[in-house]
Amino acid sequence: MFSITSRYQCIPTAVLELPDGRRVVYVRRRLLPQPEALSQLSEHEVGQGERLDQIAHDVFGDAEQFWRIADASRALDPDDLIVRGRRLRITLDADIPQGGLL
Repeated sequence: MFSITSRYQCIPTAVLELPDGRRVVYVRRRLLPQPEALSQLSEHEVGQGERLDQIAHDVFGDAEQFWRIADASRALDPDDLIVRGRRLRITLDADIPQGGLL
């Protein structure tokens, strides 16, 4: 349903049975990971004029991975992270266990 790099890729779907017999398939709620449980790779200090998608592209090679930085920095609004001088946590994906790669 979602691409392999989507934050919703591993979220299970559910089915709602409506009274008229129709079925609605939806994605269950995504729970944010606890940043402390994510393996930190590095930090990035936000520079003048940087955007989160640019930082994600530089770090992960994919601008759409900005959500990983937001999750690691406990931000519900990614725009809150773009403050010059703020240190952003760069972590492994939540699906990779603490301690890193095998």
